Amino acid sequence: MSSISNAIATRDNGPAAQIEVYRDDYTALMPSHINPEQWIRLATGAIRGNKDLLEAAGNDVGEFLRELRTAARLGLEPGTEQFYLTPRRSKKHGGRKIIKGIVGYQGIIELIYRAGAASSVVVEVVRERDNFRYTPGRDERPVHGVDWFAEDRGALIGVYAYAVMKDGATSKVVVLNRRQVMEAKAKSDGRNSEHSPWATNEESMWLKTAARRLAKWVPTSAERVREQLQAQGDAPLPIVTAAPLDQADPEPAVDTDTGEVIDGELEPEGGWDAPAA
Repeated sequence: MSSISNAIATRDNGPAAQIEVYRDDYTALMPSHINPEQWIRLATGAIRGNKDLLEAAGNDVGEFLRELRTAARLGLEPGTEQFYLTPRRSKKHGGRKIIKGIVGYQGIIELIYRAGAASSVVVEVVRERDNFRYTPGRDERPVHGVDWFAEDRGALIGVYAYAVMKDGATSKVVVLNRRQVMEAKAKSDGRNSEHSPWATNEESMWLKTAARRLAKWVPTSAERVREQLQAQGDAPLPIVTAAPLDQADPEPAVDTDTGEVIDGELEPEGGWDAPAA
């Protein structure tokens, strides 16, 4: 077989090609408002455009496809700040990297909006040169003054989140200082990984920590997703490796990036593997 034929065979059997193979199955899992063509393009583009992700996905294609199944069920865009695809070392795989999906802060916000109860969601970081004021019981919402044209707003010192409901009421306001965010980071299994969002986009993880805690106080569409899947019987995807794609949802667990206790539907199926030491 020529080198070109070998390349085609490898491509056609690789992780990106497997997404295309199960296109119809993923489409069937997606909420009706999702554009399947765009979703598939994002998923395949994320893998084909990153050699580290491609290698990790190839180490366990079934695990990779199950992570995408979670993104499809939640209606989140894979390979974006809605749903990160990250290579993580797995003890179960002898220290080799595999793909893990992480719901990002934009994904959590999307789920809040989709539930239909909130008209707006505000999640912002506070830097040391910003002006910030919020007194619980006196202020309905934080007052945050930012010089958007400043060359340097200073270091991250806090983050806050709240939602304005459609009846005009303000949800619980979540305010976290640096110590509280660092405590969440300390509980992250992947905090020391060079591919972790804590390393590649720290601000987004501050935002996610606040958004995750806000999600405890406002409705999210993940609850509706769970109800719909139970009503429909949740038809499983075909099996492509020895590991089944239709395994039971995990028990409530801890988000390994923020240390927050989360519901199973927001955790990539199969749970999380702590990276090898």
